[in-house]
Amino acid sequence: MNKLRRLSISVRDGKVNVLIARWLEEGYRCQIAAVDPRIQVFYVAEQIAAETKTPRGPIDKASDERADVDLNSLLGEAEVIYGLRFPENILERAPHLKWVQTSSAGVDTLVGTKLWQCDVILTNASGIHAIPIREHVLGIMLMFVKYAPVYFANKQTKIWKQHMPDQLCGKTLGVVGLGRIGEAIARAAKVFDMRVVATRRFVTEHETSPVADTLYPSDKLLEMLEESDFVVVAVALTDETRKLIGERELRAMKPTAYIINIARGSVIDEAALTRALKEKWIAGAGLDVFEKEPLPQGSELWTLPNVIITPHVAGVMPDYNARAMEVFCENLRRYLAGQPLMNVIDRTRGY
Repeated sequence: MNKLRRLSISVRDGKVNVLIARWLEEGYRCQIAAVDPRIQVFYVAEQIAAETKTPRGPIDKASDERADVDLNSLLGEAEVIYGLRFPENILERAPHLKWVQTSSAGVDTLVGTKLWQCDVILTNASGIHAIPIREHVLGIMLMFVKYAPVYFANKQTKIWKQHMPDQLCGKTLGVVGLGRIGEAIARAAKVFDMRVVATRRFVTEHETSPVADTLYPSDKLLEMLEESDFVVVAVALTDETRKLIGERELRAMKPTAYIINIARGSVIDEAALTRALKEKWIAGAGLDVFEKEPLPQGSELWTLPNVIITPHVAGVMPDYNARAMEVFCENLRRYLAGQPLMNVIDRTRGY
């Protein structure tokens, strides 16, 4: 794979053409244009969605503007694109493309595509999801220790039955992948007086962490799992982490432990997890992501009483676009100044 090309601005006719390929309200498009008078913004979300068969979700709050534009002409002049999903032949149609900023933190949908294999710079929105995800994780842990799923079910049938509530204080949280999100979750757990252990891809000898009591290298995952009461999966999906959590890892966990996945569904072997939950290798699971989304109606996970399911919303927040625009606009300023960009994807690592 070629090295990433050096940042350089090819101001064609005095403009840098930026294409917005994801639902985005007009006010944010104006914010992008206001970064520099050289920027010319084109909104092509409708056209890109039609080509990539991307449905508009219920949490999208973009306008219904449908610009009557020639997408091929705009791609032919595009230097920067902001979005999430792109046509397979985007490189052939966008010969002047230099930089793609994704609206998400995960870039696993791009791995193996031509866009991944070329020298176009890729950046993401990493860092904006930490607050909602840590609250989501803490909420699920509290629901489990306070028997919330049981009480929700009992309410439907008007059953009055008390259960001895547990507490997070004194429990051990294991974080699989101590990155930005993992660190935020660890800090929140400390507020509840939990002990935190974590894995990180690279750990030097005697390395410590301000948020983890014990830091393990990735090859010590089983040791970490054995001592955890709650396990939070927070790694990026790469070839290395695909089905990272399988039967061996699930059997290493305590039968009283819970696993929470806010990473990507394919990081856990879903068939092995389903069996572990049915046969009580572990106590339960809080799942926000799945191997196939939406989760198929026939999945046994829907009916298991020890599973909390949420529809890939852990990182969603009311001001998502505002936070994402802060990252993109700052990167635009850096791009136009020829400075290093934030959140550049390392293709060798996959994130």
